[in-house]
Amino acid sequence: MAGIRRISRRFPDYGWSWPTGGLDQLLKAALLADEGAAAGCALQWLSANDIDLVSFREHRLLAAICDRFGRKLAGHSAYPRLVGLQKMLWTKSRMAMREAEPTLQAMTDSGCLVMLIKGASRIALNASAQRGRVAHDIDILVRPQDMPAAFGVLRDGDWQIATGVSPQYLRTRLASLRSMNFFKGSYGDIDLHQLAYDGSQQSDEDDQAIWRRAAAAEFSGVGVLVPSPADRVALAIAHGGLDAHTHSDWLVDCAVAIRAGGVDWDVFLDVVARRGLAVAAAVALSYLALDVGVTVPDKVLARVLEMADRTGLARWSAVLQAKPRTDFGRLTWLSRGFAKQLRLRRKSGRLRQEPPAKAWRGRAWRGRQAPREPLEGQSPLAFSQTIPCPATAGEMMLDITIRISVPPVRRRIEMEINVGDDHVARLRAMAISRSGGERVLCFRGKVTFDGRQHALTLEARPSRQFRQWDDQATVAAYGALPFHLVSAIFSPLR
Repeated sequence: MAGIRRISRRFPDYGWSWPTGGLDQLLKAALLADEGAAAGCALQWLSANDIDLVSFREHRLLAAICDRFGRKLAGHSAYPRLVGLQKMLWTKSRMAMREAEPTLQAMTDSGCLVMLIKGASRIALNASAQRGRVAHDIDILVRPQDMPAAFGVLRDGDWQIATGVSPQYLRTRLASLRSMNFFKGSYGDIDLHQLAYDGSQQSDEDDQAIWRRAAAAEFSGVGVLVPSPADRVALAIAHGGLDAHTHSDWLVDCAVAIRAGGVDWDVFLDVVARRGLAVAAAVALSYLALDVGVTVPDKVLARVLEMADRTGLARWSAVLQAKPRTDFGRLTWLSRGFAKQLRLRRKSGRLRQEPPAKAWRGRAWRGRQAPREPLEGQSPLAFSQTIPCPATAGEMMLDITIRISVPPVRRRIEMEINVGDDHVARLRAMAISRSGGERVLCFRGKVTFDGRQHALTLEARPSRQFRQWDDQATVAAYGALPFHLVSAIFSPLR
């Protein structure tokens, strides 16, 4: 290719991070323009691997391959299992879409502008793509001003917050979170974003421009927006390019968008420059153009490589993060982990903190003898307890003592104080020892009254939410822990 420098397979050049081995075979089976060569890659992979023993990453690509070739692979002994896998993945994707459809409609009815990103945007543009594009979660982007309304729709629709916090707590943090995960039932899974990129890829100007470039589409009968072709390629690289190929169908999404035409490469280059995506884009586009044969304009690839070559030591970090994790040696694992932590330190997951979100930290009871409830005050363990409020207005200190039985695992203990729809405080403690047993914990913090509250509610929260709590080990490690409220004492500020 004219004007394109040679890409080496040696570190730290971008070819070092290209997919290799079986992953490379699957991607080429899905992407090579030559059907015979692509089918050959598929058959080689099927002959060398057991579908039941590979990971979800491979399963996602196998769905795309089955959709592409269909009965052309019927002569292989693995074909029945391949068809069964595709049907299973399609069914789960369809069920996830079905759970999301009423919620999307409710969001648009409430006045929210809804943009689908990642796999959902590809399905919105071409409904038949759902046969080969696994989309078990639906990624929704809304404008920051629409975040409260979108969150209200999810809350009213009984969607569960994946982190385990209460709706009251999350409502106070909407302005400070880039994205939140919700699930419902057995298949519903929605990622709600107010910004399309993570904190290490910030650009205030482009956050607004992505909405101006968006196009109208339809998702299961609901009118939505989808990113422009240039934005779809940039988003795929941003979300998948530094994730060590946890999933690899983001490369398929890139190739589909490029081959469909309409990519404004000037816009793409501007986004790459603003978002700091040069190295991830260099790895992805050089692989697609030079090894797979996807047509990327020479001047575009040359410009991306030029930008990436000028990133200094950041190039080494990004190349490490882009390499498929299945290719890691021990030293590469350690190096990539260090590089990823450096990126996460730059990643501003929170945008704004109003009010401050400092949790009350629990400490163990320090007295010689643990406090005991009076006999008339003893009550069974509970997941929530009311605390009567003093008849006053203003700020006061609240000292809470609880008795709690901790399972024999290392875990977080999470609690919240709420009043109605309002969040008051988050209480957190750590059970570091695996000995388990009864603990007495004390929490102290400041509360503000307006004179109208009658009672606060102290409630136990899970440290993580699951669709089903049917595994004892999961409940022990993450479940909400019932407690006794030993005392709750209000005192004036000193």
